[in-house]
Amino acid sequence: MKSTIICTLATVLVLFGCQSGDETAKKEIPAIALEKTKVKAEANGKLFRDLNGNRKLDTYENINAHTEERITDLLAQMDLEEKAGMLFMPGVAVNEDGSLEKSPDATGPGARYPAAIENIDKGKLNHFNVWSIPSDPKMMAVWYNNLQSYAEQSRLGIPVTIASDPRHHFSNTIFSMAANGLTQFCETLGLAAIGNDSLVEQFADIVRKEYLAVGIRVALHPQIDLATEPRWPRISGAFGEDADLTARMVTAYLKGMQGPELSEQSIACMTKHFPGGGPQREGLDPHFEFQQGQIYPGDNFDYHLIPFEAAIKMYTASIMPYYGIPTGQTDEDVAMAYNKAIITDLLRNKYQYDGVVCTDWGLVTDVQMGPDVTWPARAWGVESLTEAERVLRIINAGCDQFGGENRPELVVQLVKEGKLDEERIDVSVRRLLRQKFQLGLFDNPFVDEAMVPQRVGLNEYRKTGDATQQMAMTLLRNEENVLPLQPNTRKVYIEGMDSTVVAQYAEVVASPEEADVAIIRLNTPWYPVETKNPFARSFHHGDLDFKGEEKARIMDLLNKVPTIVNIYLDRPAVIPDIAGASKVLIADFGASDKNVCEVLFGNAEPVGKLPFELPSSMEAVRNQLTDVPYDSKDPLYEFGFSLKY
Repeated sequence: MKSTIICTLATVLVLFGCQSGDETAKKEIPAIALEKTKVKAEANGKLFRDLNGNRKLDTYENINAHTEERITDLLAQMDLEEKAGMLFMPGVAVNEDGSLEKSPDATGPGARYPAAIENIDKGKLNHFNVWSIPSDPKMMAVWYNNLQSYAEQSRLGIPVTIASDPRHHFSNTIFSMAANGLTQFCETLGLAAIGNDSLVEQFADIVRKEYLAVGIRVALHPQIDLATEPRWPRISGAFGEDADLTARMVTAYLKGMQGPELSEQSIACMTKHFPGGGPQREGLDPHFEFQQGQIYPGDNFDYHLIPFEAAIKMYTASIMPYYGIPTGQTDEDVAMAYNKAIITDLLRNKYQYDGVVCTDWGLVTDVQMGPDVTWPARAWGVESLTEAERVLRIINAGCDQFGGENRPELVVQLVKEGKLDEERIDVSVRRLLRQKFQLGLFDNPFVDEAMVPQRVGLNEYRKTGDATQQMAMTLLRNEENVLPLQPNTRKVYIEGMDSTVVAQYAEVVASPEEADVAIIRLNTPWYPVETKNPFARSFHHGDLDFKGEEKARIMDLLNKVPTIVNIYLDRPAVIPDIAGASKVLIADFGASDKNVCEVLFGNAEPVGKLPFELPSSMEAVRNQLTDVPYDSKDPLYEFGFSLKY
C-alpha cells in the first residue's frame, strides 16, 4: 500500500514490523490518527493503534506488514458473526449535530433504520450508506470521526467505511443526493454533452477531495448504463446512449476518483449497473414489481458491456449489478445479482474481475412503505425463495456484499445449517478487508474536522462547477440569432425562473404582452405509474411529450411572444411542436437560473452536444429497439447535434 501522507518523526513514531524485500523505508502512522485514536498502546517503545486491545502489535495492526498478510491475520481472528456483518451495507441517518444516537428529528430514507452504532453493536456491521447529510459539511466530518471512534472500541476495532450516492450535481431527480455545502456541477449527462475527458477527471478529482474531507470513502457511482431506451427513469445519472463516449467518460472519472491504484487518498468507486441497466422494456424500472425485464430485440447485449470493459481496465474498486432480468440472455431468467451466469461466468471468469461485487439495494427483505403498502424485495425471478434462500443464491452467484440490507443473521444461519461454507464467506470478506486496508482506514480512519472549510466548497471549485453547468447547455434552435440576448436592453417575461435572478440581466415584466421576449424553463415530461408506492410514483416514468392543457398553454405562449425555451433533459424529450414554435430551444443538464442567464445573455458559451437523440414522436419511441442506440425514425435532433452562436 502506497502512503501519500508524510508526517515528521517529531510527531509520529514509526512502527516496526515485517517489510517486503524491496522496501527500505518504514511507513508512518499519520499524526492525526495517533492524536484521535482511543486505542493506543506501546510495543518495544513504539506507539501503535491497538485495535484488539491485547497490548501487542498484531500483524493486521502493523502498517509495515504486507496488505495480504494483514488481511490473513485479521480474518483468522474474526468470528462468524463479524464476517457476516461485513457483508451488509444498510442506510443510516446522520444527525445535524454529528451525534451518534438516533435522533427523533432524523429525515430521509435512512431515518427509518437503526443508527449506525446500533448496527455496530448488534450486527457487527462496518459499512454504511449515508443519504441526507448535515447542512454544514463540517458536522458530517464530526459525525464520521465520532463513528470511527466508536467502531475502534469494538472487539477487533475494524473501521467503518462510509458510502454515498452522487451528491455533486445540480439535479432535479431523486437519484442525486442533496449537495449540502459540497460543490454542484452539471449532471453526468452534461459532462458527456461537453465531452471533455480532462474536465471529467477534474470534476472527479474535486469530488474526491471533498469526499475525503468529510469521510465518504466509497462512491456509489459512476453510473455507466447506456440510454438506449429513452423512457427509462435513470438516464440522468448516466453519460448518454453512446458506448464509446461513456467508456471515455468512465476512464477519466475513475482516474480522478481512484488514481492509478487505491490508496489512502482514493475514493473507491462502485461502478454500476453491470451489465448495463438501460434496455428496460417500455422503460419501466426494475426497482419495482411492475418492471418487465431487460430485453435485447436488437441482439445488442455486448454493446452495453463496452463501458464496463473500460471500467474494469481502470480497476474500478467495486461493481454493482442492477435489478433487472436479462431476458433470454442466460440459462434462466433471474435478476442480475441472483444470476450466476452474469456474476461468475461473465464478470468473474470472462473479465477476471476480483474486486468487490455489491448488490443494488434491497434484494432480500420487503419494506413496509405504509399501513397497506409493501415494497417487495427485488428478487425478480426468484420471488418464491425465503429470505435465507435469497441470501444463499446471491452469494453463490458470486456477489460479496448486500446493499441496503441488514440481515447478517441469515448468513450465520446458513453456515450453521451447513448450507454455506464459511470458506466461501472468507473469500468475500477478504475482498472487503482489502479495500479497507488499501484506503488506509486501519491506519488512519479519521479526518481533520477543522480543515473542512478549507477543503469543501472552495471558490475555485464552485467556479468550475458553474462553468460545467454553463458549458453543458446545448443550443438546438436559434432563429434570427436571438441569442445571445443583450443585457439590460430587453423586457422579458419568465416562467419557471427566479425573478430576482433574471432581474440582474434584464427588466422582468408581469405578462407576455408587455415583453419583447419570453424565457421559460421546462422539464422533460413524465407521468407516474399507477401504484400505491410513493417512491415508485416519484420515478420519471412514462411518455416523453407534453399533453393536453399543459401543451396548449405552452403553445399559446409561444404564439404570443418570441420565446426562448430552456428544457432540462433528464430523459430525451419529444417536443417537435414546441421546438418548431420557439425562437430559441436550448437544453440543460442541471443548471441554476443564474447559470442559464449567463449563457442566454452572452456571458458564457454553450458548447454541449446532445448525448442522446431527441425522437420526433412517441410512436418513434415505441418502435425503437430497446437495446440499440440512436435508432428512432427521423429524430428531431440526432445524437451529437448542437448549434453555435
